[in-house]
Amino acid sequence: MAQTMQGVFFLGAGQLELREVPIPEPAEGEVVVKVGAATTCGTDLKAYRRGHKLFKPPMPFGHEWAGTVVALGKGVQGFKEGDRVTAANSAPCGACYYCRRGKPQLCLHLESRFNWGTYAEYLRVPAHIVSMNMHKIPDHLSFAEAAFIEPLACAVLCINYAEIALGDTVAIIGSGAQGLMQIQLAKAMGASRVIAVGRAHGRLAVAAQLGADHTISTLETDAVAAVRALTEGRGADVVIEAAGSAETWQMACQMARPAATVVLFSGLPGGTQVSFDATHVHYDEITLKGVFHHTPRTVEQALQMLISGQVNVKPMISGEISLREVEEGLNRMARSEVIKLAVLPELD
Repeated sequence: MAQTMQGVFFLGAGQLELREVPIPEPAEGEVVVKVGAATTCGTDLKAYRRGHKLFKPPMPFGHEWAGTVVALGKGVQGFKEGDRVTAANSAPCGACYYCRRGKPQLCLHLESRFNWGTYAEYLRVPAHIVSMNMHKIPDHLSFAEAAFIEPLACAVLCINYAEIALGDTVAIIGSGAQGLMQIQLAKAMGASRVIAVGRAHGRLAVAAQLGADHTISTLETDAVAAVRALTEGRGADVVIEAAGSAETWQMACQMARPAATVVLFSGLPGGTQVSFDATHVHYDEITLKGVFHHTPRTVEQALQMLISGQVNVKPMISGEISLREVEEGLNRMARSEVIKLAVLPELD
């Protein structure tokens, strides 16, 4: 095997660089995988465009992947060379205040337990992820599809927070990959109607393909009024915000009926302040929930849904690119030309 590999590094907002670096070697409990596919992500896009508190440059870039085990460190159990695998990008400590209280996604040590560098030919997976959040994948699941395990695990946690009841009308703001996964999950949880709210008509067409009963483009329609018109003036029973702006956070609250649940999925830049109508929130008993990241349980659930096809991610993969094309791929995402792209190191 060669001694060096190519990998994309994040140098700061608007700055990526393809570097030649040594191929990692596994320490005790670790594995090294040959990356079969990585997928572009909205979080990577946000970091590339404006920076992110979790991204401390210079650093390896990318966090969604699937591939083949090529080396194992001492003590690794349950995996062998040649296994097709995928994993989440972190794993909790299991022992801190929040882990003990059933909130591993808020693990006090989480920031130091992320793994980056999937836009590369090879990736080292730390021992804590190998032991808790790495899984084998069957031959019928492509590497690009399996790379969705992390974002889908986040979507599963979000849908659990939504507490959808049979027959509910659910409005989902955002028609990127997260919104498209949430559409399918909302249906699986028993929603009778799902209303997809977005901008780009191409993405909304995919939303309809994946089960949305109604699609609304904010480029030409007052989305709040449209949702109310579809619900006899009440508003949606559940609203999920998956677009990532202060305006869409406000919109989510506005289109919620009395006693509705609003789940705020997408993070905003640090320090962002969002205003809500206090009368609506208070007197109409609106429940607002923030949700972040994933848990080992939702990672397992995500994998099973990918394997079974219960969540179909193929329509979200808009094409394949090489490591050299990652920067342009992220810019294409920003322009809503694509939903997600599969980054295939073998193309370089």
